[in-house]
Formats: sequence, structure tokens, C-alpha cells
Amino acid sequence: MTSSAQNVPRTTNNAGIPIGSDEHSLSVGADGPILLHDHYLIEKMALFNRERVPERVVHAKGSGAYGVFEVTNDVSQFTKADLFQPGKSTEMLARFSTVAGEQGSPDTWRDPRGFALKFYTQDGNYDLVGNNTPVFFVRDTIKFQDFIRSQKRRPESGLRDHDMQWDFWTLSPESAHMVTWLMGDRGIPKTYRHMNGYGSHTYMWVNGGGEKFWIKYHFKTDQGIDFLTQEEADRLAGEDADVHRRDLFDAIESGNAPSWTLYVQVMPFDDAPDYRFNPFDLTKVWPHGDYPLIEVGRMTLNKNPEDFFVHIEQAAFEPSNLVPGIGPSPDKMLLGRLFSYPDTHRYRIGPNYAQLPPNRPHIPVHSYAKDGPMRFEPSRAARPYAPNSYGGPAASPEQSRDPVGWRTAGELVREAYTLRREDDDWGQPGTMVRSVLDDAARERLVNNISGHLLDGVSKPVLERAFQYWRNVDKDVGDRIAKRVNSG
Repeated sequence: MTSSAQNVPRTTNNAGIPIGSDEHSLSVGADGPILLHDHYLIEKMALFNRERVPERVVHAKGSGAYGVFEVTNDVSQFTKADLFQPGKSTEMLARFSTVAGEQGSPDTWRDPRGFALKFYTQDGNYDLVGNNTPVFFVRDTIKFQDFIRSQKRRPESGLRDHDMQWDFWTLSPESAHMVTWLMGDRGIPKTYRHMNGYGSHTYMWVNGGGEKFWIKYHFKTDQGIDFLTQEEADRLAGEDADVHRRDLFDAIESGNAPSWTLYVQVMPFDDAPDYRFNPFDLTKVWPHGDYPLIEVGRMTLNKNPEDFFVHIEQAAFEPSNLVPGIGPSPDKMLLGRLFSYPDTHRYRIGPNYAQLPPNRPHIPVHSYAKDGPMRFEPSRAARPYAPNSYGGPAASPEQSRDPVGWRTAGELVREAYTLRREDDDWGQPGTMVRSVLDDAARERLVNNISGHLLDGVSKPVLERAFQYWRNVDKDVGDRIAKRVNSG
């Protein structure tokens, strides 16, 4: 035996027991049947049959990496959150994804991109689950499931269908701002490294003195914004369906660590009731002239996962992971997500998903949770109930008084947010089209929308789509209608 062969580790089963062969099953003679008591064969087959966990209902195709977040500016006047204190450095995990596509779908489909972050703070995990857009298609979480189904596949044929998408969008005018982002240049980023990320929702920050502020997160790419044209994206979808996943991995592997600078917008707590539109509406942005960007720190991704399945596929991000100094807002989409995300993790990867490597906090856990499938860490509680007199962990009254809520009262109703003087669905996308996009970007927007509408959208939905865009901007709507009608 050569020295190199002697240094090769021996194969074992998952219990560490040495295995004699990975080529031959145990059989009755060379030509006889294989035997059920070949425990290694059974183990290999059983594990292979269970290799895949159910894919995510949304954000199924993605990529990610580990890194660090470093504070570069003092924002402690706004929050006491551990990870945002001056000079603080916090380990983290990021996962980027497409929204509607399945596991094997091309990275370059026109689709929003998920931008999910997990910070391993000294007060536990803080998860920020956002997108590469500052707004979303709907403002109430009760419509989210319907929206996603309109973007998926038809039940009778299993085919994606633009008619379903435009049918939903044109019947949901609040979608206009997000659809303008989606159909514009940023609808297909060049790479994950060349897109911004946004918390999108409004969150609450609380400082050490108990003062409360409303905030929005903006992660600006340090690589610069860049995008693919529809033609480039279509070509890459056929040449390399994993081009964005490959780019992120290769950049980090070569030492070219991508980074993003975090800024926040800060709204004084008492500004919200009288602001000119509802600041908690996920279909709206806060103008930077009203609430300018304030630098917080820099996120750098510098470490690829050692195993993609363990660290990225089983990563579980949930906006309900809120550390002291950070809380939710009255955003109806955010409040629904606080339940939805951990619930889908319990279904997809099991009730003990928080014990998996990417989800495990970097500080000790003292919980009364116990048992269940795949649990491998004890609760460390002397008795599995609270309160107990045997030294079990105790909740902190000081923490329970942390002012992370807001005062509210009223009858129970099913209504949209109370309208303010500038609350309409067409104003912000119209401003974006007329004042943010230049002539070339407007032309690409018209081309992108026209091409999308020409792909199987029925005539009644087409007519609504033309009016939808005329409501955003009459000139753009007329140009779209003319281009579609001329074929």
C-alpha cells in the first residue's frame, strides 16, 4: 500500500462503524439476492431517498455566504441593539434568491430578489428578511398567498402564465409601484453582488433611554448597481442557469469579497400619525428629502459555506427574530410574516430547525423547548416547565418592559390603512417613471412590459394592463399599448 493510500480516511457509516465496500451489496452468493440485513446498503438508500427537504414555497432558488457586519457610524442615539453599537463587529449569514422560480429555475428570470440576513448578536439572532426593492406588490398579508400563486404555474398545465400575473396585478392597483421596479432595469440584476438590499418594511428602533423611532433599512452595494437587459438575461438562462450562484461563490473564493454599506432612514416616532401618506404601507417609500439616509456600517461576505445544503438550503430566516432595541411596526405585511416564516420552517425542516448550524445562535440557549423530531440538544432546564424551583431559566421583567410596541385602539375591522392626503397607488410609480428614470431607462421599461404582455396575456387583461400603465404615466401607457397592438 502506498503512503498516500495509507493516509486516506476509511469509510464508515453514520455511526462511525468501518465499512467494507461501497461497490458491492451483501448477497447470497455472487449471483443471489441481496439481503435486507445489509444495514449499510439500507442506510445509503434511505438517506438518498430523503436527501431533499421540501423546497421553499417562495425564494426556492438561492445562494449565500457568511460574513461580518461592522459598525462605522454612531447610531446609538436611535437604538440600543447590540449589533449597531459603535465599533461593534458581528458575524452574519446572507442568502440571496429569486422569488417565484423553483430550485432549478434560471437565476436570470425577471423576478424580485430576496435579501435575507442573519446576525449572530450577543443578544441572540437578529434576522432581517428583505428584497432588492424598497416596496412590495401588496400591502396586506392576506393577499400574499394569492399574489404568489399568480406568479407560479397554472394548475391544469404546470406552465408559468403571464396572463395570471397581469390579471392579479391589474386587479390590485397597489402593485403598480413594485411592478414598475420589476419591469425596469433592476428587475434583473447583473449579479447578486450588483444589487441593493432593503428591509422594505418599517421597523421600530428603541434607544437606551426608551425613545422610539421608525426606521427603514437600505443596503447599498459597494460594487455599484448593474443590471442585465432582457436579451442578455434570456441568453444566460440557456447558457448558465446558475450564473448568479456561480458568480457569488467564485468572487468569494478568489478573495474578491463583496460588501454593502448599510444606511437607515429615521422617522421620529411622533411624525407617523400626521405624515402625508401612511409610513407603514409596504407599497410606499419615504422620500429621502424628508428622511435622509444615515450611514450605519458595512456588511462584507467573505466565507463560502463548507456545505451548501447544511448552511444555505437549511438556513431559516424569520423576521420574528427581533433583539432588544428593535421591534415591529403596524405594517400589516410585516405582522403577518412574523407568524408565517417560523411556521414554514417548522414544516420544511422540522420543529428543531433552530438547532441546525446556520440557525444556531452564537450564544448559549436557555429554553424550555424539548423533544420533537431531530432534536439533539437538551433544554438545559432542570425541569421542563416554568416556573420551577430547581434552578431553571427565568424570564427577565426588565426585558418585558422594553418599549418596543405602540399604542393603538379601535374597532375590529377589515379595511385598508386609513388614507392620508397623499395616499394613492399611482403617485409614487408615476414619479419614478417621470423623475427617476432617464429616457433610455424609460424605453427599456416600455420594451420589457410590452414583451411581457405579448406572451399569452388575454385581451380583457391586456386592456386593463394598458389602463394600469396609463394611470402610472399616460405617455408610457400609450406607448405600451401601441407597441403591443402593433404586434
